[in-house]
Amino acid sequence: MPEMQTRPLEAAKIDDSSYRIEDNGVRSLLFIGTDRALLVDTGFGNAGSLRDVVEALTDKPVMLVNTHADDDHTGKNEEFDCAYMHPAEMPYYFATAKPGAKAAPLWEGDIIDLGGRKFEVVLIPGHTPGSIGLLDRENRILVAGDSISYTPVFMFTEVRSIYAHMASMEKLLKMKGSFDVIYSAHGDMEVSPAQISKLLEAGKKLVAGEITPMEPPFPIPAKMYVHNGAAFFY
Repeated sequence: MPEMQTRPLEAAKIDDSSYRIEDNGVRSLLFIGTDRALLVDTGFGNAGSLRDVVEALTDKPVMLVNTHADDDHTGKNEEFDCAYMHPAEMPYYFATAKPGAKAAPLWEGDIIDLGGRKFEVVLIPGHTPGSIGLLDRENRILVAGDSISYTPVFMFTEVRSIYAHMASMEKLLKMKGSFDVIYSAHGDMEVSPAQISKLLEAGKKLVAGEITPMEPPFPIPAKMYVHNGAAFFY
């Protein structure tokens, strides 16, 4: 990743019970119910206390869920009692997490009930083996972490699979009637469900050798593949 000057965490309201917390190119999301709050991801961890920001926004007990275990999503996990994630993320998480880190499993179909608001766990591997989405059926929102974005999806290193990602996009296409907007962790927060089809098409063309590789905008061991508004680092 390119070097950058660390800026303080910045919280902004999405609606009366939802906030985004921006952390130098990645974001956490906070959803507040009547009984508890859900914090999705904890950023890089270099920009100050995330717990202080969260506690300024809600006095509810906070459940932390990681969409996946990359370190730009787990940087302040230690400020919270436990991190919930899909078990496929745990080997990498415990190999890289700070001493004393605790994690608990979330499975496909699990329901996170905040009181007045529910999120359903959807397994969408590819970017990582245990990447998950969180589906709010009532408000028609899918929280997708890094799996869906207008910015290039990271798809290099041995733990990532473009084939699994394509299967996940096919799965989400069958669920498109359940959500109207996707919340992404990078780039624009709100992403159209139409991006799912674009990522699937780009993935198919990539593996078929039909996209010309480009140099990425910063040094990484991968090339950039762009097609019709979707892109991968692969």
